[in-house]
Amino acid sequence: MEIIGIDVGFGFTKAYNGKNSVIFKSLIGDATDIQFRSLLGDDLSSESLHITLDDKSYFLGTYAELQSNIREFTLDQDKLIEDFVKILAIAAAGICTDTAAPINVVSGLPVGYLKRDSKKLKDMIRGTHEITFHNSDGKDVTRRIQIDKIHVIPQPIGSIFNLIFDDQGRIRDKALATQKIGVVDIGFKTTDFSIFDHLQYIERGSSTMDTGISKCFSVIANKLRQESNISIELFRMYKFIESGMVKIRGKEYNISNLKKRVYSHAASAIASDLNRLWENDWDIDSIILSGGGSIELSEYLSPNIEGNVIPIPHNIDARFNNVMGYCKFGRYKWGYSKFISEAAQMKKAADDPAQKNEETDPAAADDKASAEKQSKGLAWLRRQN
Repeated sequence: MEIIGIDVGFGFTKAYNGKNSVIFKSLIGDATDIQFRSLLGDDLSSESLHITLDDKSYFLGTYAELQSNIREFTLDQDKLIEDFVKILAIAAAGICTDTAAPINVVSGLPVGYLKRDSKKLKDMIRGTHEITFHNSDGKDVTRRIQIDKIHVIPQPIGSIFNLIFDDQGRIRDKALATQKIGVVDIGFKTTDFSIFDHLQYIERGSSTMDTGISKCFSVIANKLRQESNISIELFRMYKFIESGMVKIRGKEYNISNLKKRVYSHAASAIASDLNRLWENDWDIDSIILSGGGSIELSEYLSPNIEGNVIPIPHNIDARFNNVMGYCKFGRYKWGYSKFISEAAQMKKAADDPAQKNEETDPAAADDKASAEKQSKGLAWLRRQN
């Protein structure tokens, strides 16, 4: 059995199985005949994605952006689930793992769509799929991807699991696991706010807002259209945003200052929503920023958030935070059940009168209560789906 985390987002599709990872734009294009192939440049598996699935051929990601005449991209949740998820998820699974064994998948959905779309997501990708990868060297590889079990969790909790669990799905950060944690997960279209207290999901403090990084891209693209009369697709904005410069018909447009103003405004709006939503949750121990949008907005957002914000490490790609956490949780749920969780061990120690006496040792009572809460949180997550 293989365990893999898969995250099909509006901006990027990610997959991780503990060893291999893949990321590519959530962009689907028609497959066209390439009459000439240069031997120059990189030839990465995620940069020349040409697949056939269900007797239809597609270019995906950057390859679709460069080569396809018709390119499909969406910011609509229903269309993402119905038309994009299967193609992108199966392709990502096929790249990330080469096993012939059944695959168990952990994936996530925005908090606001979790209840509505969990069954749809599972129905789309569960089962056996035959996919062919057409390599640039002319050698085709056909794989049978058998997805057995699927567990869907709130997207933001993946970032917590990535910090709490080790690669084997065992709790490595006991302190964080027993805290009340807020997560701000900034994606391409949406921003998710979630609270987890001893790993128990708190509905009251969790919500999905349409304030993703795509709104920033849209404002900048509209300004460029006014000045140049050229409409730039949002999925093409990444490289321009990074460089701060756009060249349109030979003329250069410096968007660095515009980017700062737009990002500052977006960060202020997100912080206002967060502070209002969590007004009564003043006892949050730490706040985690996650998602691809957090890379762009963190320097503008952190000063506006009331609370202890855990800094984003500069040596990791924040876009993988959730999907890596999905994989680790999958290993906790399916792959390493023989291990007794640290939460159970803590509870056992707290219950053992030979070690601590709750009546005379207040810390013992606190340990027991903390362990019980943590155990309930993990038990709730295991029972879902």
